[in-house]
Amino acid sequence: MPGEILVHQTNMEYQGDEYEIRVFCNEDGRHFAKTSFSDSDVIINDGPTLHDALAKHAKLLPLAISSRKILRRNSPLPKRRGTPA
Repeated sequence: MPGEILVHQTNMEYQGDEYEIRVFCNEDGRHFAKTSFSDSDVIINDGPTLHDALAKHAKLLPLAISSRKILRRNSPLPKRRGTPA
């Protein structure tokens, strides 16, 4: 996006999987950390400084990962075509 500058990039390991964290700075000086699970599933946390945004993101990322795993485990599988309801 215009006005956003990538200022830090790192990976975080959680339960054997690696997740990329990218931290950006807005034109107004605020920072936000972003991890993409898919094109339509992104977690974003912001803060006044790089450290604040990254610390908040690192704290909340495990919760986001766990909740997605629970949703996948508990959501019914889509019905195949031709399968009676």
